[in-house]
Amino acid sequence: MCKSDTMASFEPCRTKMEKEGIAQSAISAFESTFNSLVSGNTGIIPESTISPVPELVHTDSISTAPNSALLSETVVLKLNGGLGTGMGLDKAKSLLEVKNGDTFLDLTAKQVMCMRKEFGQNVKFMLMNSFSTSDDTLEFFQSKYPSLAAEEGLEMLQNKVPKIDAKTFVPATCESDPSNEWCPPGHGDLYAALIGSGRLDALLAAGYKYMFVSNSDNLGATLDLKILTHFAATDASFMMECCERTENDKKGGHLAIRNSDKHLILRESAMCADEDEPAFQDITKHRFFNTNNLWIRLDKLKEIVDKFGGFIPLPMIKNSKTVDPKDDSSQKVIQLETAMGAAIECFDGASAVIVPRTRFAPVKKCNDLLLLRSDAYVITEDFRPVLNPACGGVAPVINLDSKKYKLVGALEEATADGVPSLVDCKRLTVKGVIRMGRSTRFVGDVSITNKSDESKFVSGKIENATLDVSDATGLGALKPTAVATAPIAGQKPGTSGLRKKTKEFMSENYLNNFVQAVFDAVVAGGTSLSEGTLVVGGDGRYFNKEAIQTIIKMGVANGVKRFWIGENGLLSTPAVSATIRERGPVWQKAFGAFILTASHNPGGPEEDFGIKYNTQNGGPAPEYLMEATYANTTSIKSYKICSDFPDIDISTPGSTSVAADDGSSSVVVDVIPSTESHVTLLKSIFDFSAIKSLLDRDDFSMIYDSMHGVNGPFAKAVFVDELGQPESVLMNHIPKDDFNGGHADPNLTYAKELVAIMGLDRKGQKIDVSGPVPTFGAAADGDGDRNMILGSQFFVTPSDSLAVLVANANCIPFFSTQGGLKAVARSMPTSGAVDLVAKDLNLDFFETPTGWKFFGNLMDSKCIFKGKDYTPFICGEESFGTGSDHVREKDGIWAVLAWLNVLAAHNTDSSKPLVTVEDIVKAHWSKYGRNYYCRWDFEGMDAAGANAMMDKMRESTAANTGRTVGSYTIATADDFKYTDPVDGSVAKKQGIRFLMSDGSRVIFRLSGTAGSGATVRMYIEQYESEKLDLAVSDALKELTRIALDLCDIKTFCGTETPTVIT
Repeated sequence: MCKSDTMASFEPCRTKMEKEGIAQSAISAFESTFNSLVSGNTGIIPESTISPVPELVHTDSISTAPNSALLSETVVLKLNGGLGTGMGLDKAKSLLEVKNGDTFLDLTAKQVMCMRKEFGQNVKFMLMNSFSTSDDTLEFFQSKYPSLAAEEGLEMLQNKVPKIDAKTFVPATCESDPSNEWCPPGHGDLYAALIGSGRLDALLAAGYKYMFVSNSDNLGATLDLKILTHFAATDASFMMECCERTENDKKGGHLAIRNSDKHLILRESAMCADEDEPAFQDITKHRFFNTNNLWIRLDKLKEIVDKFGGFIPLPMIKNSKTVDPKDDSSQKVIQLETAMGAAIECFDGASAVIVPRTRFAPVKKCNDLLLLRSDAYVITEDFRPVLNPACGGVAPVINLDSKKYKLVGALEEATADGVPSLVDCKRLTVKGVIRMGRSTRFVGDVSITNKSDESKFVSGKIENATLDVSDATGLGALKPTAVATAPIAGQKPGTSGLRKKTKEFMSENYLNNFVQAVFDAVVAGGTSLSEGTLVVGGDGRYFNKEAIQTIIKMGVANGVKRFWIGENGLLSTPAVSATIRERGPVWQKAFGAFILTASHNPGGPEEDFGIKYNTQNGGPAPEYLMEATYANTTSIKSYKICSDFPDIDISTPGSTSVAADDGSSSVVVDVIPSTESHVTLLKSIFDFSAIKSLLDRDDFSMIYDSMHGVNGPFAKAVFVDELGQPESVLMNHIPKDDFNGGHADPNLTYAKELVAIMGLDRKGQKIDVSGPVPTFGAAADGDGDRNMILGSQFFVTPSDSLAVLVANANCIPFFSTQGGLKAVARSMPTSGAVDLVAKDLNLDFFETPTGWKFFGNLMDSKCIFKGKDYTPFICGEESFGTGSDHVREKDGIWAVLAWLNVLAAHNTDSSKPLVTVEDIVKAHWSKYGRNYYCRWDFEGMDAAGANAMMDKMRESTAANTGRTVGSYTIATADDFKYTDPVDGSVAKKQGIRFLMSDGSRVIFRLSGTAGSGATVRMYIEQYESEKLDLAVSDALKELTRIALDLCDIKTFCGTETPTVIT
């Protein structure tokens, strides 16, 4: 590049960086690098300007006695800013599994703890994370090594710098993803980060003098007291650990002496001219390379920083890229970096030492990762990976096909059946794609070629051989195919998964894209698809069976070895959770599940379909996993499928095993009885004997409406098969793919057939009846996770149902035998009825956003997050969802059995009059007061109008606070925000609340769970301690009018008439 007549200005970069809040030290350092670029400096170091480095001191020859007193002045810092994008990773590279289930960070943490134990001192430990790795890394330490996570000053953040337009040198732009406009400035940013964060001054003030720095992927680099003592004794200002170059290292940087001033310098590959490449790779000439294990005198660093006005001027490294790393056609940019080892030329009195290879075990390519994972390396007692002594001091040379094994995912697929033995291997060369396993043992010099497109399996002992496996037998039915595809807009899952019209799901690649996006996100999150079982089932709606066959074939292609499929494709949502958590044996335990459901939405070819993923705790996928899934849907280029895998007969329980033609692997698909795990669990929770005695009473009758959803078989298994009741107690219990044309939502509007039988109208008020009314009624929704409870001509609101069950929890063995409830939670829109019970019983209480995942976090507070134990636990939502910690989903049939168990406990003497649902609820009101409550749903509203209405209320919260409306005063108007007490996550914009001074509430939420349009939900609640027998509509008449006026839904959505009133 030639110097231009007018150098490009740095000011646009400065402005962008200052706006982003980048530290001045980082801006100054980047300005120095930028000016080097625009001045025409290529960063090239010609061979003619340097000389080889003569002999260096080898640490094995150091005889100085180690001085442990130096440890109190020393800080250990690991560079942890890399994502490993070059290996196909999109998270911290240090979270990649290395060996025996441990990641780089696991071994680093264990090394630190071992070091502290060995030296008897709490040696200070730090991480330099980047903006890309910080969240993942801190979450990892908080969950696995909380004591380290709690240490002050654990993290120092690497800066970020703008990517530069390759032609104009102005900051690049990326409208589709502004985060792509930034890049890390290389590990040379260590110095700017130390300065800008104030850490350098703080460390010096605290008495720290020495810093040992190394890369997080170099697990051989631990604090060595002998080397530290040598560094201190020589009074060097800076010391670099070097190793002698071998053939494997010839393409990496090397140490040299600059002829002009005799300073040690570092020449990286990007600094070498093409014509100097032979000399650069001459390992007999340039013998030493930088391990990036550096020792720095902090006081000397401070002197240099002050000398140059707040930064260290490091040599520029120029990288040509595209602004979007996933789009080669995007804007051409330059990423400017610096190397921290290059600072050696800035320190007077800098030195270097030779260290053994045991201090250098980085992972830069899949070659390195395969070697480290194999038996050629072992883990020492102090958690360092070292070459297996059986290798004779020489590591095997691994040369995997660089085009086929550039990405970690390709290596994972190649070793899905285990890592091969390399301890007796001298050299392994692979061209093409192969698969290896635990049974594969390479000995001596082995070369394998596969010219075919299909991966071929090599096994057994292969010694000093050159093999061509191109024509070998392949996988047959298990052969995966990559099918080209493109992103499909709108595949962003909500709290209940992805729901769209059935025809959209049936369109080309729609389901496939989403399923592949989930698989990729799950794998990236650290789950092995080849270990354990994938559960698949759904609510039986239209397209359910076809979707299951697709998921099986895609699962096989992605490495799943075992499936549990619900009989006839049916598994209720709570049954999936129960199957994940309860079904064994342990070695087959489920790692996750696909649930094919749109819950209570209508089904059929013209209606809705849905899919959601649940994780190994049985609960819905956490937000980070769904965000990763959505990101994958926006960039997907292909999906994997085994098109030749046979369709599975899912109509009858049984097992199907399909083996690969080459005998390398097999896949087992078990069709399981849909109700088995869930019903077994329910029998362990409730007193079935007491419930049966209640049901057998002459003065007790019941009806259970499954609304032609998936709950029918479960209701039959419980009430007919287990409790011995006639099938006539069941209603609409045969699942149908369109729910018989109905809307399988258990509320007063859609369960109208049951509601009429129970002597009520759609508002829950009594109607005239001509015959006897059942004592007890209940309804379930399409996927079996919701419930509605009715007494004879008496409707129990979901909020009251939750409160009554909490108050009577000790009637249920699951709670009484565990010492009683510990905690209770409700969603924010749910009435405050349960709050009063929780206060009375001194239970921990939580008000959460809508979404079962928030309850799941509380249930898992101890077992997953190592926090307080809140179980046994009951939770619920006003939307007819109730459950406990027996599963991680709401559970409709659980709620029905819970009510029957409570009724049975109140009716132990059959000679006495029956205590009814109404009796229990009214007794509850007498003790706690009554929360008059209703919910109005406005379904199918125009999304733009509904959003505008919510935004207007959100903007007016301050103005509405303190305002008098009718006979009420708005004490607080706000937009509900929730900080999770378990994981610290924050959920914003969870609903507009108008909290009245007398405790009454009006709440508005916008729901996207319907397949089309928006649903506006309006909640109205008023507490009464004395007037307990009012009609709900009368009690809430004024507040309802106020609510309609506050939202002005007539103006924004064109109606004040709800679709559903609950």
